[in-house]
Amino acid sequence: MDLAFSPEDLAFRDEVRAFIDSAFDDDMRARSAQSKTSAIGREAQVRWFKRLAARGWLAPDWPVEYGGTGWSQSEKFIFDMEMALSGAPTTSNMGLKMCAPVIMAFGTPEQKAQHLPKILNADVWWCQGYSEPGSGSDLASLSMKAVRDGDDYVLNGSKIWTTYAQYADWMFCLVRTSSEPQKQRGISFLLLDMKTPGIVVRSLPTLDGPKDGAQEVNQVFFEDVRVPVSNRIGEEGQGWTYAKYLLQFERGGAYAPGLTHQLNTVKRYARLELDGQDGAMMRDPDFRKKLADMEIKVETLNATELKVFAGRAAGQAMGPVSSMLKLEGSQAQQAITELALEVVGPYASPFVEDTFAGLTGEKNDPRAGPDYAATVAPMYFNQRKTSIYAGSNEIQHNIMAKMILGI
Repeated sequence: MDLAFSPEDLAFRDEVRAFIDSAFDDDMRARSAQSKTSAIGREAQVRWFKRLAARGWLAPDWPVEYGGTGWSQSEKFIFDMEMALSGAPTTSNMGLKMCAPVIMAFGTPEQKAQHLPKILNADVWWCQGYSEPGSGSDLASLSMKAVRDGDDYVLNGSKIWTTYAQYADWMFCLVRTSSEPQKQRGISFLLLDMKTPGIVVRSLPTLDGPKDGAQEVNQVFFEDVRVPVSNRIGEEGQGWTYAKYLLQFERGGAYAPGLTHQLNTVKRYARLELDGQDGAMMRDPDFRKKLADMEIKVETLNATELKVFAGRAAGQAMGPVSSMLKLEGSQAQQAITELALEVVGPYASPFVEDTFAGLTGEKNDPRAGPDYAATVAPMYFNQRKTSIYAGSNEIQHNIMAKMILGI
């Protein structure tokens, strides 16, 4: 196993940095500075995606035959690392990284021709219809019905915690097409147009900021929604198989670069904020120990990810490692937001919408504390979700126990 970057890799790293410096414009940077996540709003996000698409860099993980880059594993890792370290928004994980692999693996030629080019060109925004009220980590208990009626399915029910459904053009959705003794059976995987009559999207305000720019999750209601049977992926009743295939893409990936960026941000704040004893927080020995412990964890995760990607370059499957990375990465994300909250203290109380009147630069006056503190509490609250989505941390422990220990 060789974890060292080659001269060619380092030259590629410089190329990526130069692209980000020129393509990630001032408006995007301003939006990112006010974001509780990497999201910067649909208009700016799509503009960023299209710049990546024009360079041919929007889908590094796609096979070349579908428009992928053909990069090596080290190039993919470098690209993700530089994107995260720069603070640039990540590419959408809904269409590009979650739905597209399922369409490639199980879709018909017609489905591939209809959807993949539009995803690759950032023309369509996708959302995920998995969780329901009462069916989250126990996703197999979902109950939203899809009843066959000729060439259509008729959908009734609702999906919840649907990220950016207010932006979405299409949804990939799990529905129950039959009742079986084993609840994993009888589930089908559908692609549906969000403009279909009978679909209603309602926002779910959250503690991390319920207003327009911060709105993230929704509940989506379906009343007699007709979806063509031709929009079904694969066989009827086999949706659970396709859903499990998709989840390895949602859970896997590189956490360490993003965590390094978050940790560097906390360090910057700690050099600016006082500890209450006439010194910067960075000089406080107890806080420095917490930072050092977290830095060790992030570096350990980084080394593990490099090892994993070296293995993938040699053709090895991720297996239970995707659950391990998701578990450790999500816990580290939460811990770093706790450090940031400790640094800024009461200055985190006014949220972004209380600080910035909009992206015009107009501000409410006065504000207690620095502007950068306005995103700290929203990020802290937003990151509580990381140990729940894509299967809770408890579920990840179960998966690893079954796959590794045979329990």
